Amino acid sequence: MLDIKCIREQPEWVKQQLARAGVEGEKIDAALAFDEQRRTLLQEVEALKAERNRGSKEISKMKDAAEREARIAAMRDVGDRIAELDRTVAEVEEQQQRLLLEIRNLPHPDVPDGPDEDHNVVISQEGEPQDLGFSPRPHWELGEMAGTIDFERGVKLAGSRFYVLRGAGARLQRALIQWLLDFHLAQGYQEVYLPFVVKEHCMLGAGQLPKFRDNLYRDEDAGLWLVPTAEVPLTNLYADEILERSHLPIHLCAYTPCFRREQMSAGRDVRGIKRGHQFDKVEMYKFVLPETSYDELEKLRGDAAATCRALKIPFRTKLLCTGDMGFASTKTYDIELWAPGQGEWLEVSSCSNVEDFQARRANIRYRPEPGARPEFLHTLNGSGLGVPRTIIAIMENYQQEDGSIVVPEVLRPYMGAEVIACQQ
Repeated sequence: MLDIKCIREQPEWVKQQLARAGVEGEKIDAALAFDEQRRTLLQEVEALKAERNRGSKEISKMKDAAEREARIAAMRDVGDRIAELDRTVAEVEEQQQRLLLEIRNLPHPDVPDGPDEDHNVVISQEGEPQDLGFSPRPHWELGEMAGTIDFERGVKLAGSRFYVLRGAGARLQRALIQWLLDFHLAQGYQEVYLPFVVKEHCMLGAGQLPKFRDNLYRDEDAGLWLVPTAEVPLTNLYADEILERSHLPIHLCAYTPCFRREQMSAGRDVRGIKRGHQFDKVEMYKFVLPETSYDELEKLRGDAAATCRALKIPFRTKLLCTGDMGFASTKTYDIELWAPGQGEWLEVSSCSNVEDFQARRANIRYRPEPGARPEFLHTLNGSGLGVPRTIIAIMENYQQEDGSIVVPEVLRPYMGAEVIACQQ
C-alpha cells in the first residue's frame, strides 16, 4: 500500500510513476479527495472537542441552575455532533483504505518502461542450449513414455489443468523439493513449515486481495483462502508486530503447494504441466532494513540463479519492464530455464523487492534503535524454484534418444537413481 503522506505531498509525481506502469491517476485523485474530506472532518471534531472542554469548565463554575442546565444541554448536543462526525470519519477512512488497497506499487527508477513482456530486458545468460543430436521431445511425450505423468487420470480426478505424477515422476518432484530446501538452508535461509490456508487479512497484507480475488480459491464458510504462493503466509508471519533492528535481516524459505485459478488463453500452454491450478513451489522471503533492500534483491537473485547453475541447465535472467511487473513489486527479475522440447525459455523464479508496500498493508515495523519510533521495514520474495517448470526443464534437457531421462547429479542422492527409464 502506498503512503498517503507521499500521495498528499507529491500527487503528480505518484501519477507519473503509475503512468509508467500503464495505470491512470483517477484513484490518486479519489484518495486525495477522501484525505481532504477526512482532514476537514477531523478539524471540525477537534474544534468541537475544544468547545466541549471549555463548556465543561464553564459549567463547573456556574451558580444559576437554569443557566447551568441550558449549558449542559448545549454540550450534550455538541457531544452528539462529535459522535456523528466520528462515525463519518470512520466511514471516510474505510473508503480511503479500500481505495488505497487497489493501487499498485510504484516502479523503481531502474525498471525499463514498457507495456508488456516484449519490453523485458535480458541482462544475463549462462549456458547455451545444446544440440542433443536428435529431435528433442516435449515433456508430455517423455512423461507418457516413462509412465511418470498421467494427464487422463488427473482430469478424471479434478478436471482440466490437473495431472497425476506416478512412480519416478512423483519421486523426482519430491527429490527436487527436498534438494531445493536443503540448498537454501546452506545459503543461510531458515526453513518454515506453513499452513496451506490463510485468513483473509493475510491475502490483503500480501497484496493478493482485492485485485486477484477471481484467481484465488477460498472456503467461504470458514473464511479461509488456499495459498496461491508461500509468499502470502510468509509475509504475515510478523503482521502487527514491531521487530528490533538487531533481528534483521530475516531470511526464510518454505515449501507449499500453490492454488490459482489460471486464466488460460485459447491455444496457449494447453498441453503439459506448464500451467495448472495446483503446483508446488519453494519460496524464499526476506524481511530487511530499508537501506539494504536493493542489495538484498541482488543476493536473492543470485541465490535463485545458483539453483539453476547447480542443475546444469542453461538459464537466463530478465529485468521486467513496468507493464509486466507484479502488482506489489518495485523491481523484479525473472529467471528462465531453457526447455528444448518446447523450444522456449520457462520462468522458474521471480525475485522481487516490494519495499514497504506489504509491510504497510500488514503493519510490519521495526525499531531503528531502542526507544525510537517504529518504521516500516522492506520485504522481498523469490521463487526458489517453481517445481513443475523446473521438472519440465530437467526432463527435456536430460532426455536421451530412447526416451529415458538422466537424473541431474545433484538430485541423485535424493532420487536414489541415475536414470528414469523409458517404459515404451
